[in-house]
Amino acid sequence: MTKHNPTFSVISGRQVQHALSGQEKLVTEIIEAAYHAHGEGRTVNPPSYFLQFPDRPTARIIALPASLGGGENGDDGVDGLKWISSFPENVASGLPRASAVLILNDPRTGYPYACLESSIISASRTAASAALAADRLSRGRTRPTKVGFVGTGLIARYLHTYLAGTDWSFDEVGVHDLSADHAAGFADYLERSGESGRVTVHDTVDELIRASDLVVFATVAGTPYVTDPELFAHHPLVLHVSLRDLAPEIILDSVNYVDDVEHCLKANTSPHLAEQLTGNRDFIAGTLHDVMTGRASVPTDRTVVFSPFGLGVLDLAVSAHVYDQVSRGGDLQVVEDFFHEMNRYGG
Repeated sequence: MTKHNPTFSVISGRQVQHALSGQEKLVTEIIEAAYHAHGEGRTVNPPSYFLQFPDRPTARIIALPASLGGGENGDDGVDGLKWISSFPENVASGLPRASAVLILNDPRTGYPYACLESSIISASRTAASAALAADRLSRGRTRPTKVGFVGTGLIARYLHTYLAGTDWSFDEVGVHDLSADHAAGFADYLERSGESGRVTVHDTVDELIRASDLVVFATVAGTPYVTDPELFAHHPLVLHVSLRDLAPEIILDSVNYVDDVEHCLKANTSPHLAEQLTGNRDFIAGTLHDVMTGRASVPTDRTVVFSPFGLGVLDLAVSAHVYDQVSRGGDLQVVEDFFHEMNRYGG
C-alpha cells in the first residue's frame, strides 16, 4: 500500500463565494443529486449535536457530521463535519447571526484535508434546497406569482437569489420583519438586485401571508408565533426554512413534506410539536425525495408546507464542489507541516 503524506488546506469565504457566485442552477443540481443519494441509502447522516449554554439561552453551536458515499473504496466520496453557530444577539451589533466552518475528511485515510468557511456554503445549500422544493412542490399547482419573505437576514437574501437564479419571477414580493430597519434594508436590496416584481413591506406577518401564494419563513424564532390556520385559507406553498414559526395546528391543517423525517421531528420544530400533540406522524405526507421520485403526490387544493431540517450531506456535496473548483484553479492555500508527527516510531 502506497503511503501519501496528507496535506491540509484552508479555503476562505472569499474563495467560497467566488466558486459559487452565479452558479445557482448548478448548485441546485448538486443538492438534487445529494437528495437522491440520501434517499437511496448512499449517505450516513447521524443526528445533529446541539451545544447549548445555560447562561446564553438563545445561542447554540451545532455539529453536523455526515458521509456522502462514492465508490466501493470510498473513491469520489467525502466525509466531514459542519460546525455552525447561531448567536442571534450578533444582529444587534451588526454581525451576522450565523458563522460556520466545515472540515472535509479523506474517506480512505480519515485525514482531514480542508477547512472551509461555511456560512456561505450553508446559506447556499439551504437556499438551493428551498428553491428545489419550490419547483417540485409547485408542479401540478398554479405556479406562485406572489412571494412573501418573513425574516430578512442572510438566508432570505440567498433564497431570493436562488429563486431568481433558477428562473422564478414574481409579480409581487412581500417583506416582513420584526425590525422595520431590517425590512427596509431587505426591500432596498430587492430593488438593487433587479427584482422586477412590486416590493411591499408589510406591517404584520398576517398581512404578508394573506397576500402571498409562496411564503418563505427565514427567521430566528424559537417557538411558534403564527397560530391561525385561517391565514392559510388560500392554500399557499410554504417554505418553512426556520422550522419553528408555525403552530402545530397549522401543520396539522396542511400537507407536510420534510427532507428527512427523523431529523425534522425533533428539537421542538413545528412538526415535532405536532407529533407531540397527536402522538403520531400521520400528518407527514413524505420527503422531498419521495416527491422527486413520484412516490408522493402533491395535492393542489391544500396548503403545502416544506420543513427542511438541513442535512449535513448537502453541506458536504457543496463543499466538495467548492474544493474541486478552488483546487482546479490552483488557488488552494496549503498549510505547510500541518501534520507533523507522521513517523510511527519517531526520528
